[in-house]
Amino acid sequence: MMRTLPAWTTSLKGQLSLARDFAALVSGSAGRLVISLGYFVCVANALSVAEFGLFATASAVGVVLSRVAGLGFTSPLYRASTVKPRLIGVATGNLLAATLLSLPLVLLGALAFHAAFFAGHLGLAAFAAILAAEIACWRTLEIVVIVNNGLNRFGRAAALVIGGSAVRAAAALLFYLAGPGTIESWALFYLGANALAALLAVSTSYPRQRLRVSRRMMLGRARDSLSVAGAEIVFYLQSELDKLLVLSFGGAGIAGVYAILMRLVDLTALPVRSFNTMLVQKLMREPELLSSWRRRWLVEGGIAGVSILGLAGLGGFLAVFPNALGGNVAGVAPLVLVAILVPAFRNLVEYEGELLYARGRTTLRMLILAFVGLMKAGLLMLLLRAGVAGPDPQAGTGTGWIVGLNGLFLVLWLVSAASTYTALDWGARRPFRRRGGAGSALPDPDAAGATDGLAPLSRAPQPGE
Repeated sequence: MMRTLPAWTTSLKGQLSLARDFAALVSGSAGRLVISLGYFVCVANALSVAEFGLFATASAVGVVLSRVAGLGFTSPLYRASTVKPRLIGVATGNLLAATLLSLPLVLLGALAFHAAFFAGHLGLAAFAAILAAEIACWRTLEIVVIVNNGLNRFGRAAALVIGGSAVRAAAALLFYLAGPGTIESWALFYLGANALAALLAVSTSYPRQRLRVSRRMMLGRARDSLSVAGAEIVFYLQSELDKLLVLSFGGAGIAGVYAILMRLVDLTALPVRSFNTMLVQKLMREPELLSSWRRRWLVEGGIAGVSILGLAGLGGFLAVFPNALGGNVAGVAPLVLVAILVPAFRNLVEYEGELLYARGRTTLRMLILAFVGLMKAGLLMLLLRAGVAGPDPQAGTGTGWIVGLNGLFLVLWLVSAASTYTALDWGARRPFRRRGGAGSALPDPDAAGATDGLAPLSRAPQPGE
């Protein structure tokens, strides 16, 4: 008995520490949920529905291109902050160098996206301001949060997320109070708010180390970093491609309806992403954690249940108080419960992508996400062509395809789950190699970041989050 007591005490301490860290992450998500809801209400009602659709779509492009910037060298920076904090200065210098090298790619991508989807809808200056806010400013804040999470400063990371979201919400409130505005004027407000949030994060919370570039370390980490960048770009393309397709096939009005609906769906994902962050880090230390199919289904069922309950609660509230979130949102409120299964399957696809990264299957992750993205694009185009007849949700036209979104995301989840667990079980038959003293692969750096995502917490917070 006496010999088991120390082991029991150690286990209890570990569980309490895990609970404390999870509580810190959830507090960040809960705080940001409240702030983001206010931010969303202000922006969605200050702009017209069509302009909000353009803003959300341009912001999504910025999120995708922010993963091109830096060429994935956020991954070794997260690795350094987790395993060897003394190397943060070198990893930061390498990230800055990689960011400079990637700027031509970012510029070409921005021009290509604008020419393909936004020409005639949104001016280049406003488009550039929105992209700069995402790529240069908000991504900087995310990196500060990533490093602090790597250093186990979860409370500070949560505070940074809430603080950054609060700065953006304050800008949105000022814009709303100033009266009806245009997307061009909002783009400047948005850029200024994100720049201020990034400046405050760096000046208050980034570790103070001398910056230097190590060519040897850059070359040594290049393959892994580029693999991470490729996987992240594919992930965000398949996550955000729907907005571009809706704009292209349905026009700005339908894009606005879709953007408001999906922002409401995204609000329910914030607690799930906090769970993903902790699970990925635990998988890094205990690779066999999800070897049991019973545990796998329990986790997936829990994620799906929480996601559905979250949207059902929001949809029920809007059914009783349709104008609670403003006039523009009221027009979309009846559609929230129509898409009741979307957040469950969407969050599960996100979660399964993080499992592959945690187990070091970055190449397979990228291939699976690419395949899922192509399927999503094809199925969504079929839905849009079959169901879009007009942009008025209150008249019941042009939105019948939203019912089909439930089936679309169900198909994507089935493909993702089958591919992910096959890859994990196949990989489990091979020896599990440890790298960097912390496992086959560290969690996706963005999974520990501010984002929603962002995504994982790997997705960057979007206009409605």
